Amino acid sequence: MGENQNLLAEQRRALILDEVRRRGGVRVNELTRRLNVSDMTVRRDLDALARQGVVEKVHGGAVPVSEASTHEPGFEAKAGLEPGAKQAIAGAAARFATPGSAIALSGGTTTYALAHRLLDVPDLTVVTNSVRVADVFHAAARGPGGRDASATVVLTGGVRTPSDSLVGPVADHAISSLHFDMLFLGVHGMSVEAGLSTPNLAEAETNRRFVRSARRVVVVADHTKWGTVGLSSFATLADVDTLVTDSGIPEVLREEIAEHLSDLVVADEPDEAG
Repeated sequence: MGENQNLLAEQRRALILDEVRRRGGVRVNELTRRLNVSDMTVRRDLDALARQGVVEKVHGGAVPVSEASTHEPGFEAKAGLEPGAKQAIAGAAARFATPGSAIALSGGTTTYALAHRLLDVPDLTVVTNSVRVADVFHAAARGPGGRDASATVVLTGGVRTPSDSLVGPVADHAISSLHFDMLFLGVHGMSVEAGLSTPNLAEAETNRRFVRSARRVVVVADHTKWGTVGLSSFATLADVDTLVTDSGIPEVLREEIAEHLSDLVVADEPDEAG
């Protein structure tokens, strides 16, 4: 393949970095076609960007580097990230909820979006450690127009985190004594090596109790969560039954996920399956 002489290496790498950040990951063969350069040139560019610490190389391509493992954004900050993807994920995940079942919802902005969709599922028993999620159900029951309270909602006690989740020994004890048909779990980060992780040590333990108490674990997470690693891991990918994500996840990551998970649902694609 002929080399594109119109772009300097610095310009080419800037374009690659922008593509990685915009799409959440890229494949080498996609870059060779787009930039009209050789496979070897792209790999050298990715090596250079990896040395600068701005991308992480994966098999067949690259993804953005993760944030500091102890960084924990607040609820409002996270709510403004990927709102369309979260709504699509919530709509797809809600279809897994069966009327009359006992479900758990962890804290997070995606589970918060999901809670609104679950208002139409009758006779649920909902256990959550999220103040925001509990408020969704309570507000619906008390709101004008008089939606009947069709869900029984249990809010665990505990210490409040920046993401408005309740964690700690009180929450852990409450969750450990219960059994759920399904857990809808939001995550800070996912990777093959670290599994599911969070920057908050107490939240990691609370999430660990959630996973142990559920017959089925459904992770709801947009594409930006893949490759992010928090301080503490609380589950492996083998603990996950279904991952519901969005179409922003690039093909290189879908292939990697498919090697470790049997059920991948891409919420905003026609077939909604990966």
